[in-house]
Amino acid sequence: MKRLLVATSNRHKVEEIAAMLGTGWQVESLQAHPQVQLPEETGSTFAANAQLKAEAASRHLPELWVLADDSGLEVDALGGRPGVYSARFAGPGANDAQNRARLKEELAALRTAGDVGPWSGRFCCALVLARGGRMLECCEGRVEGRLLELEQGAGGFGYDSMFVPQGHEQSFGLLSAEIKNALSHRARALAALLPKLQALTAS
Repeated sequence: MKRLLVATSNRHKVEEIAAMLGTGWQVESLQAHPQVQLPEETGSTFAANAQLKAEAASRHLPELWVLADDSGLEVDALGGRPGVYSARFAGPGANDAQNRARLKEELAALRTAGDVGPWSGRFCCALVLARGGRMLECCEGRVEGRLLELEQGAGGFGYDSMFVPQGHEQSFGLLSAEIKNALSHRARALAALLPKLQALTAS
């Protein structure tokens, strides 16, 4: 079985990627490799941050294929924020609930200022594959949709409960994992990356 390290401790991301890859892969997270320390995310784009993480982790574990993800939410009415700061929108060390609370405050301020929506936005994801400290591939995916001022559902993670993907009436917090995994930004990035990963690991 081929081993793939997903350079994150976020079990939700690892579970999503493992489900999309299917059988034939042993998907591991950084929780199995506590000696690996990822660098600070100093990139100005999702792709730059994913590359930083993938190359750093693959230098520590050169025998493994390493996949790093950087993803987040862009809200057009907020000038693209939170963007690359999605995981720390409410400040360093913020959790999902705190980040959602900050987003609710921002959307409420828009409404108070006369912008009542609908507020368009998108989830973006960059996936970088690396081995031996070198980036091999980078693929990106996005899913367009609209933002909700109030949460809808308790499924998913991050901002899922506040985002309704285009073509649907329910948020990612209510949609099934099967539907989400079929159309999410991460699913689209992985779909683009998968043929390249399979080609590289065929031997």
